[in-house]
Amino acid sequence: MKVEFWFEFASTYSYPAAMRIETLAAKQGVQLVWRPFLLGPIFQQQGWTDSPFNLYPVKGRYMWRDMERICAGMDIPLRKPTAFPRNGLLAARIACAHSEEAWAPSFVRAVYRANFTEDAEISDPAVIERCLTTLGLDATAILAAAQTPAAKDKLKAQTAEAMTRGIFGAPSFVVGDELFWGNDRLEDALAWAAR
Repeated sequence: MKVEFWFEFASTYSYPAAMRIETLAAKQGVQLVWRPFLLGPIFQQQGWTDSPFNLYPVKGRYMWRDMERICAGMDIPLRKPTAFPRNGLLAARIACAHSEEAWAPSFVRAVYRANFTEDAEISDPAVIERCLTTLGLDATAILAAAQTPAAKDKLKAQTAEAMTRGIFGAPSFVVGDELFWGNDRLEDALAWAAR
């Protein structure tokens, strides 16, 4: 059985999930499918104009403290970004278009590190270029391909699919028809897939 990992580059809780999911899935013998999407259209359907962590400051304060505890417990560095949420559109187009490439998981983790440990502006093509070149990839070609209608349409379609499948937040893990939401449900999703 496989686990679909639905993630958003602006999503805080997707960060620790992305940093550990590949290792955990391999230990369970579970196939992993990386599914980037955008939360913006989903939030807009709820009438939200911003992240709920910004709309509800008490919830936001809790989330950042929770993230500090989670990352400390997993020995993952965390630096609260000076801008939140950041626009991960370009990175998501690249991850979506190349999700089956062997380098895709490393790219995803590089973008998360840029955002949540380096406080780098991931909407800046130069930051994404650096994430690609550190992996030894042809950043110029990949960035150019990300601007094509095909790349844009693929991400739009994947986001639309997330909505039709009832995904409302990130990270989400889908096993068959079963939806698991949140970093704290990763192990449950993997166990369900391994049954």
